Formats: sequence, structure tokens, C-alpha cells
Amino acid sequence: MTDSTAHNFDTLAIHAGQAFDPTTGAVIPPIYQTSTYVQNSIGNLKGGYEYSRGGNPTRTVLETLLAALEGGKHGLAFASGLAAEDTILRAILAPGDHVVLGNDVYGGTHRLINKIHGAWGIRNTTVEMSDLAAVEAAIIPGESKILWVETPSNPLMKISDIAALSALGHRHGLVVIVDNTFASPALQHPLAHGADVVVHSTTKYLGGHSDVLGGGLVINDDELAEKATFIQFAAGPVAAPLDAWLTVRGIKTLSVRMERHSSNALAIAKHLQAHPAIERVYYPGLPEHPGHELAAKQMSGFGGMLSLAFRGGAAAARTFAESMHLFQLAESLGGVESLVNYPSEMTHASVRGTELEVADNIVRLSVGIEDVRDLIADLDAALPAA
Repeated sequence: MTDSTAHNFDTLAIHAGQAFDPTTGAVIPPIYQTSTYVQNSIGNLKGGYEYSRGGNPTRTVLETLLAALEGGKHGLAFASGLAAEDTILRAILAPGDHVVLGNDVYGGTHRLINKIHGAWGIRNTTVEMSDLAAVEAAIIPGESKILWVETPSNPLMKISDIAALSALGHRHGLVVIVDNTFASPALQHPLAHGADVVVHSTTKYLGGHSDVLGGGLVINDDELAEKATFIQFAAGPVAAPLDAWLTVRGIKTLSVRMERHSSNALAIAKHLQAHPAIERVYYPGLPEHPGHELAAKQMSGFGGMLSLAFRGGAAAARTFAESMHLFQLAESLGGVESLVNYPSEMTHASVRGTELEVADNIVRLSVGIEDVRDLIADLDAALPAA
């Protein structure tokens, strides 16, 4: 197993937790597609494995790799990003507790906290995360337990100051959780900026090929990690062996993919800025973006996600989203192929009528790694003539 302190990121992505198979010498660790394990004697386990809900060697590889990439102590892999989020919420919260989260988080996160956990007595307040005074005012002494940060945010690409929010949260005794899905550990390391927990939908950039569903947690605190691990075992939302293996395979090319995602997205953002049909381009790589300087400080690249606001309102946005060929209309993001999404009726439909509602003239692009000239041509053909 590779020492996570001995190598740089690109090397870790290929080697951390991934020793060759000792039986055959296979360079790639095998998929342990098994539900249970023979014991040497009662309670005397081979390698610590008893039943695959509690542990599986293929999942162990992914969990070791996640921790190494984020510079954390404990990695946990789940069947989906929301399963990871649900686990960390359960590990921290009790009925009557309160969560402070951004007013532009992923709709599924808000739905989970507001509707699922809300039914069990968990309360929440959404707030503009760039306004530290507003964040502090939203904290209820003795009741607020989590400060939930998503940066860049989905879908308006807001950038939150992880270090400042972590310091603020810790002053009030809150656990600071950062959703690092959009940036990925190739571009951003929340734990290094003071966060306590990192959450991922590994379905997205980590898997990277739109062929696997998964989620991950990286936790530094031993006690909190123990609680989350118990819930992972007791409730059973674990990553299956094949899903874990596919995610590990995807991570091997994460760094080079993120470079192309970022360069393509920046070129597209610059290209679309001047188009008369576009009211605004939301991309932190543009100097005009209000979070540009902060993003440049806490990220090593600006990522592959951007959103567009159309002057023609919902009709123009919908027509554009339904008129492209390389940009395929679909949920999700972060794959090698380019996708277009209409958040108001797709990813964020569950928050219509709330503070988190996404305007109906917004279209979100997940920029893939195709040739950027082809992508720009596809976009231009779908945009109304100047």
C-alpha cells in the first residue's frame, strides 16, 4: 500500500491503496465480487474481512485512495453521493439539531436535509455563504451542529471561502462539511483549508465516465469517522465491489481529465460572454466572476462546470438545451462527454418555491473533454442568430 505522504497527487491517484495482487502479480487489484469470507476459526478473520457490508477488499482500495487524494485520515465509500451525505448527517445530528447551508446547494442535498431529516426533527437555515456576517447570524447557539459548504456551488458556481467559514464554524463548535464534487481533489483540498469533512458524489468527476454511481466521505476526526463507519455498516449504504473498482479506474486519469475539462470550460465561457443571447456566464475562471480571486487562491484550476443565463427567458433556455448534439440533455455531470442540464425542471426541481429555486432562464453545462472546437460549434449552432 502506497504511503500517502510520500508522493504527489498524480502518483497517488494511480498507486495509493493499489498494491499488485500478491497471488498472481496482477498490476490492477482484482474485483472481489463476494458477499462473505471463510474464517480461519470462529472470529479469526482472514485480513479482517467477515461480510461485504462490513468490508470488501475492493472497497478498501477506493476508501484508501479517497483519503490519500484529499489528504485525510479516513475514507468511506458509498452507493451514492446522497448515501454518503445521509451517513454523515446521521453521525452528527440528533432530533432538534440545526444545519446551516448555502442558498445555492445541490437540490438533492437540500431535499435530504429538509424533507427526510426534517421529518425527524432536524431544522435548517439557508444563507448566502459569501456573507460571513449572515452565516454567523444564522447559527443558533447550542443547536446548530453543521455548517454545510458547497464550492463551487450548483448551479450558479458561487465560490465560498473554506478557510474563513471553517474558522467561523469552529468558533461556534460546528462541524464544517465541504461538498468538493465540482472541484474534485485534483483542484481543491478543503481539509487543508480547515474543513472537518469532505463529501463527494464519486459518480461525477472521480468516476469520470458516466458508468458508475457512488459517493465518498473523507474525515480526519477519529471519533466522527468511527460513528460514520458504524452507520455505514449498520445501515448498509455501501459501494458495491464493481462500482468501487470502476471508480478507482476512473480516478487514475482524474488529473489529466480535470486539466482538459478546465481548459475547455474556460474557452467556452470566454466565447459565450459576448453573445447577445447570453445575459450572463457563471464561471469562476472569468475575471468578472465575483469569486474569481478567491477561486484562484483556494483552487488550482476552475473546473469544467459553467452555467448560462438567457436574455430570452425560459423559452430561450429550453430551446437551447434541447437543440444540441454533442452536449447531450441529461442529469448528472463530470463525465468525459459534455452534458447540458435545465436545472429548474431537472436537478433542482425539488427546490422550486424555496430560496434555492433556480431561475428558469438558467442552463448548466458540464463541459467534457472533446475537442473544444467541436463543442463551440455545437453551442453556436444551438444559439439564436445574432
